[in-house]
Amino acid sequence: MLLDTSGLMCVLDKQDWRYAEAVRHYQAARVRLVTNYVLAEYVALAHVRGLSRQQTLDFSDAVLRDQNVEIVWVEKPLHRQALDLLQARRDKEYSLCDAVSFVLMRERGITEALTTDKHFAQEGFTRLLEP
Repeated sequence: MLLDTSGLMCVLDKQDWRYAEAVRHYQAARVRLVTNYVLAEYVALAHVRGLSRQQTLDFSDAVLRDQNVEIVWVEKPLHRQALDLLQARRDKEYSLCDAVSFVLMRERGITEALTTDKHFAQEGFTRLLEP
């Protein structure tokens, strides 16, 4: 499954009502894929939501060290493909981070995302967490 920003937030925030379900999906996943764009967005979102800076950084570091998580470092070709997708979907409000995830998921044949983001469903993927 692809790890999205909102899904990581649910895994980190024990106060979130989706916490137990998010952790269950995270632990059960055979494939865990994330991009550096998602990790950057996650740190920013956690800060905005007032989560502990130390807890946020510790979790981010744990993801980086987790050998069961594949991190894709976005380079120019993937970034370009994501921009092309955004151009083709002008009627949608996808972020660049989302578009990168969509392109990567299609390339890898991944259909599920640990996310609450409706945009994944709009693109035909399975969103594992309720909004």
